[in-house]
Amino acid sequence: MNLDRKPRVGITHGDINGVGYEVIMKALEDNRILELCTPVIYGSAKIAAYYRKALGVPGIPLNQVRDAADARDEQYNIINVVAEDTKVEPGFESPIAGAAARVALERAVDDLKNGGIDLLVTAPISKHSIHSDEFPYPGHTEFLAAAAGDGARPLMIMCVPDGLRLALVTTHLPLSQVPEAITRASVLDKIKQFDSSLRRDFGLSRPRIAVLSLNPHAGEQGMLGTEEADAIAPAIADAQNARINCFGPYASDGFFGNELYKKFDGVLAMYHDQGLTPFKTLAMDCGVNFTAGLPFVRTSPDHGTAFDIAGQGVASPDSMRQAIYMAIDVARNRERYDASHANPLRRQYVEKNKSDNVVLDLTKSSDDA
Repeated sequence: MNLDRKPRVGITHGDINGVGYEVIMKALEDNRILELCTPVIYGSAKIAAYYRKALGVPGIPLNQVRDAADARDEQYNIINVVAEDTKVEPGFESPIAGAAARVALERAVDDLKNGGIDLLVTAPISKHSIHSDEFPYPGHTEFLAAAAGDGARPLMIMCVPDGLRLALVTTHLPLSQVPEAITRASVLDKIKQFDSSLRRDFGLSRPRIAVLSLNPHAGEQGMLGTEEADAIAPAIADAQNARINCFGPYASDGFFGNELYKKFDGVLAMYHDQGLTPFKTLAMDCGVNFTAGLPFVRTSPDHGTAFDIAGQGVASPDSMRQAIYMAIDVARNRERYDASHANPLRRQYVEKNKSDNVVLDLTKSSDDA
């Protein structure tokens, strides 16, 4: 991120038939956002005007620019990426809406990679509508991993500002395929990724991680499944040996029912609905989807396209607003972490006595030596 100016936050419009434009425009009514960043919307000024009129929401002035480099501070900027005659049908899925979501995402990611924007916030897409030969990915996360290249391994983290942070071992995977994906190596890898993100992206020096079980009652000592004993518990032990502060496996129902999540900095769930069902029950209006493990910062509201309420003017902008704020916070945390770890103090030893090979650690104080 360029420290010489406020960060440019790219915001994709998502599915044009969903609540994307509504939550974007409502979120940007918060003038504090302009104090923190320069918003750059990837979408259509005409479609934005359509929703502004249809919903009766207060208008925000949109400065139309051809390129992100032309974005002006203290203004809401928009880059037109779809044809002016693109058909809008609030509440309905369509290939046209999917294509509009795809081109906005592709243009924003191109600008993200070439430095035109610094951070990315994505409005919700319809996975069905956007799926095509041009977009063969299950969702945003997989597309962004492919775009990042260099073996990027994304980790989906659902989070609430200063609250619950929940990561997933598996994401958009059919439930029937989940057990075979839960291995000692895969769980350990996600624990390590999660620990790293909690430190670098969220500024936690010694995070505590709870790991959930896969089976009911944590497998009931093998009676209800063996993944806990064969994969999850050994992965936790391996992580502890690597000095990661993690615990479990915990049965999900009792863990959330007893509010044990409040005692941890992060919770690692085994599969999508195991984690997202309680998360969205607790934080639907203010939750944020953050993708860790990428060379850039990307966040998104935790809700979907909400076709059932699209065009009615009742969608809450809170999650979108928090997604913008969190993108900025994560970028700042990364800068601080990277600066503090750029030149770590190396251990230096001097030979004290050649005869018995005793050494002195110069990194210790005189009282410790």
